[in-house]
Amino acid sequence: MAARVVSGNLDGNGLRIGLVVSRFNDFISERLLAGALDCLKRHGVAEKDLLIARVPGALEIPVAARRMALSGLHDAVVCIGCVIRGETSHYEQVCAETARGVAAVALEAGLPVTFGVLTTENLHQAIERAGAKGGNKGWDAALAAIEMVTLFRSLK
Repeated sequence: MAARVVSGNLDGNGLRIGLVVSRFNDFISERLLAGALDCLKRHGVAEKDLLIARVPGALEIPVAARRMALSGLHDAVVCIGCVIRGETSHYEQVCAETARGVAAVALEAGLPVTFGVLTTENLHQAIERAGAKGGNKGWDAALAAIEMVTLFRSLK
């Protein structure tokens, strides 16, 4: 007897996607947003089915994502931002609480809430992950959102 395997696909037609974008380090987060929007468009998500919420910083991402996720208006929420290590321990706290908050939202809402928040040691690493050699993590988070929505629909 073979196991039944279910997976998502990359067809974004008809999907409604919310995006939460941090303004802090916006020279990076705007590149991540551009990557996410390009991905969504190329995979069939209509512009009219997108809502972008801008928040001050990474710590505000989870609460805005929660509001979107629980609204019933979105099939998935893509979280985008950038935290670059500074000279204080604040970096560890911001990274940990942002990641924990986004994960908690996904579990509470029961829908895909993807993490396109860079947590880097320096500006060079951030640039590499926002469209240079390391790809664009905004694109990756958007693609994961599409795949997860279609997977969830297969699991009903």
